[in-house]
Amino acid sequence: MQIYETVLILKPVLSDPEVTEFADKTKQTITGDGGEVVSQEVWGRRKLTHMIGKAREGVYVYFKYKAAGGLLKKLGHNFSISDNVIRNMTVVAQDRKMREKKAKAKKVPAAPAPAAAASAGTGPQE
Repeated sequence: MQIYETVLILKPVLSDPEVTEFADKTKQTITGDGGEVVSQEVWGRRKLTHMIGKAREGVYVYFKYKAAGGLLKKLGHNFSISDNVIRNMTVVAQDRKMREKKAKAKKVPAAPAPAAAASAGTGPQE
């Protein structure tokens, strides 16, 4: 099972109990299909950088969970048919050690200094 992170932007007209209820239903969907919720946070009402539909604000909800790939389709479908969800995004979570290891692997060795290349006689011949 992979670890995933999902961020939802819900309609700003939802009350706090409605947001909590939606988050609980999403949590039940995850655990009902064999997943495990690692963390869940309601980040609250925030101003959007641009209008989405007619909304200038949204309520952000964050989930981090372990699940099989089939659950992602089900969650995506549930989010797409829900009237309360403005936007959703799910990504594969990477721990800090994995990101650092990938960053080190991508580093390219330094090229030789131009002075060393010139003294080696690799310049153009006349």
